[in-house]
Amino acid sequence: MESHILTNEFPEYAEKIKQLKAAHPEFLRLYVNYEEVNALIQHYEEDGINHTTDEHLTELRKKRVRLKDDLYAILHAE
Repeated sequence: MESHILTNEFPEYAEKIKQLKAAHPEFLRLYVNYEEVNALIQHYEEDGINHTTDEHLTELRKKRVRLKDDLYAILHAE
């Protein structure tokens, strides 16, 4: 299974991610939200029993993409 941890998604920004988490409150808020959504998706995908609907999982994946886009915009702008 593919890991969607933000530093895996943007390895070239690993140091900048660390810095922004400490100094940029909006980035930190988005980062925490991204990690929570990502962990939930991984839980649903790794669990052999489907505890959610396909529609819910799809919505979570869309949310993760939107959060990743927002985080990238900040990374790219700073």
